[in-house]
Amino acid sequence: QVQLVESGGGLAQTGGSLRLSCAASGRGFSGHAMGWFRQAPGKEREFVAGISWSSNTHYADSVKGRFTISRDNAKNTVYLQMNSLKPEDTAVYYCAARYAPTIELVSLIPAYDYWGQGTQVTVSS
Repeated sequence: QVQLVESGGGLAQTGGSLRLSCAASGRGFSGHAMGWFRQAPGKEREFVAGISWSSNTHYADSVKGRFTISRDNAKNTVYLQMNSLKPEDTAVYYCAARYAPTIELVSLIPAYDYWGQGTQVTVSS
């Protein structure tokens, strides 16, 4: 079992920044690829960014150049640095872990084995 707890969400202004963290506990963070997803009200959950065990990364086009995913394997933590925030970034952000180390399939929701509870990000215009 892997437990994931997100933090760092909150309110930001357009053009501002937030940094999300996802702390993993339990067995199995080692060797897991990780991802960030988001879900806005009335919309489906969508991929934001993914990172392999060796820190290869992949981003949704909508956040490329603005968001950066990273991980600290010694701390069992993955981060999402969000810059140049826009109102359309408003959503609940979820961290997820999958039983595979590589970057393949990180954009696919069914590929993930564990999910966090989510953290709200609200960007005001």
